[in-house]
Amino acid sequence: MIDITISDIEDAALRLEKLVVRTPLHEANFGLSSYGRVFLKLETNQVTGSFKFRGAYNMISQLDEASLRAGVVAYSSGNHAQAVACVAKILGTKAVIVMPSDSPKKKLEATKGYDAEVIVYDRWKESREEIAIQVVNERNMTLVPPFDNPMVISGQGTAGLEIVQDLNTLNIKPDLVLVPASGGGLVSGVSIAIKNAFPNCAIFCVEPEHFDDIRLSLSNGERLTNQAPKQNSICDALLVPTPGELTFEIMRKFVEGGLTVTDAAVIRAMRRCWLENRIILEPGGAVAVAAIIEKIAPKAAVTVALCSGGNIDEENFKRLINGAKS
Repeated sequence: MIDITISDIEDAALRLEKLVVRTPLHEANFGLSSYGRVFLKLETNQVTGSFKFRGAYNMISQLDEASLRAGVVAYSSGNHAQAVACVAKILGTKAVIVMPSDSPKKKLEATKGYDAEVIVYDRWKESREEIAIQVVNERNMTLVPPFDNPMVISGQGTAGLEIVQDLNTLNIKPDLVLVPASGGGLVSGVSIAIKNAFPNCAIFCVEPEHFDDIRLSLSNGERLTNQAPKQNSICDALLVPTPGELTFEIMRKFVEGGLTVTDAAVIRAMRRCWLENRIILEPGGAVAVAAIIEKIAPKAAVTVALCSGGNIDEENFKRLINGAKS
């Protein structure tokens, strides 16, 4: 196993400090006094609208001159896609992004807006990994993995480092940290930073119903693949069927377990975040909040929920929250 340390995350923070947005740690009001204080880490305010910019920049900025000149390839439903495309444009190189044909329109358009070449595929019939590898081999480009890479994980971990620093400034120790999860890159990096500072803090990943492969894998002590091929979820950013090899080993060490929320719960969380806190979350970015509001998460005096992204079409957002049942 590759050992990723707090020093790696601190080094990533130095690379990112002039470009990354130091996103706020917002104390939320949900009227849930039994849950104590709830803080939201708003990666919705990040460059490209999600945490993904952190890992993408940390990896791509460390490529050698020849690799950077050749360009980069990524596969993603949208947030990693935008981040890689944005970083490539900042660094003056080419980006080819493999995206599902059913990706949200806003994410597709934003990725193209950074001058990336977009290749669409059928997520239910084709392998995005195979398509990306073919591009890598044909064009001699570098693959930027969405989660299972030490530089990507270290970059995502800078969000956790900021949480630690802000809580220390407030002289507050968290009892519980909740992080949205798909392949596990974000929760892996964040957990390293949190456990380094607050070793007694419990960390849980949160996944959509039918796509809880990390929860199942942690419970069984081995990497398992989601076995619900006919199911879908509005949480388009969280549909990876299997945790990464590297991320799984980190999660086994630092993450207590996984929680699962329904699409209906996610929509209710999105609605309450907007109505009560004026925060716009995409479905995948709202799962940690949903675990709190639905009282699925363990009770804690101080809870931090990471809100991982806010990239959602205005029309779709309005449709979802207006149809939500309280």
